[in-house]
Amino acid sequence: MDNNAKIDQATYDAIAKMIHSDTSPVGIDAKKTHILILMKLEEISRRLERLEQKTGE
Repeated sequence: MDNNAKIDQATYDAIAKMIHSDTSPVGIDAKKTHILILMKLEEISRRLERLEQKTGE
């Protein structure tokens, strides 16, 4: 793992295991990876909306 990454090893390993694919030439399941990214972006968007409502923006 990159020393500059802001993620603990256990979380990194769990994500790597989740997106791993033996059948992919690059070793990850691209569809699953993109779905996880989109889910996280949606979560961030909802959190931002709540913060904006609290601050009156």
